[in-house]
Amino acid sequence: MKKELILIFGGRSGEHEVSLRSAASVYNHLHKEKYSVTLIGIADDGKWFLQDNPEESQDSLAIDTSEERTVGIVPMKGFSCGNRIIRADVVFPLIHGTFGEDGTLQGLLEMGGFPYIGATVGGSYMGMDKDVSKSIWTSHEIDVVPYTAIRKWQYAEDKQNEVNSNLIETHGLPLFVKPSMAGSSVGVSKVDSAEQLADGMMKAFSFDTKVIVEPAISGREVECSVIGNIETESFPPGEVAPTHDFYDYEAKYIDPDGAGLIIPAELPDQLTNELRSIAEKAYKVLELKGFARVDFFIEENTGRILLNEVNTIPGFTNISMFSMMCAVGGLPYTKLLDRLVELAEEQFAERAKLKYSYE
Repeated sequence: MKKELILIFGGRSGEHEVSLRSAASVYNHLHKEKYSVTLIGIADDGKWFLQDNPEESQDSLAIDTSEERTVGIVPMKGFSCGNRIIRADVVFPLIHGTFGEDGTLQGLLEMGGFPYIGATVGGSYMGMDKDVSKSIWTSHEIDVVPYTAIRKWQYAEDKQNEVNSNLIETHGLPLFVKPSMAGSSVGVSKVDSAEQLADGMMKAFSFDTKVIVEPAISGREVECSVIGNIETESFPPGEVAPTHDFYDYEAKYIDPDGAGLIIPAELPDQLTNELRSIAEKAYKVLELKGFARVDFFIEENTGRILLNEVNTIPGFTNISMFSMMCAVGGLPYTKLLDRLVELAEEQFAERAKLKYSYE
């Protein structure tokens, strides 16, 4: 019997379009003899809609927002559309960024009683918040890119010049300014002057109430795929060689020539093994489940490995690193998806053993 798999995509985030492309790629690679796939698209205003399955491969999925397609949730049963109840053996929340990768959607799925692929509520939140994740990694003696976190209330108009001066004094120039909880380089700026820093801070604060400021690291940018729940498995790292000023949103998802992707990265075996070991440790200490991509810098002058960030729902487009690194490591795309479904079922079965009432 086929498993009922619900693929949720789109969403309210700056990565909406990326999700449409990731979902199309995942749908194209799912083993249709194993899964009965239902597509649910979340429009950019947050409304949910049932979608028709495409008859042929698509580079990107569209979302039909017709009122009769509106989807609701029936806890412990499935998803509703009109009088129809759609059962869910496994849900794949393939929404990048806010309202998808930050624990909010995972909390809704937990409340509904649905098995789902990927990190749980806590792991999703910790992985998404760059300040929180870096703090945890540092406490576990993992070297991270140095940073300063600034809350919006700390950046009051009469304090901005002072804060900017302190950031430049602490980290030097150039700097990267990032929303603490956003992905795919949304809202990120590289700044080379105090004037650019002020603009970059305001841009980042338009996406989040907390901003991360980091020095620009001169070195190689490498990434590592990790899957698993209690037991983890990492794959040979890949290297990103951006042709843009940095590996921004356009380079990742729009410009096919935005970056050279070297998979596997040309690294000594000892360094490769060290990267994979750190990636698995970083994954475990954040209590991640299912899958994630862990991103590093290898500092040019020192050779030091600096952990940058983790992506708990990395891109699955045709030019995304995660699945390609897994494939090079012996787990091709379709089998990777099968494994992620197995991990979701394993995680759900383990959590189902817990007690939630006092007797």
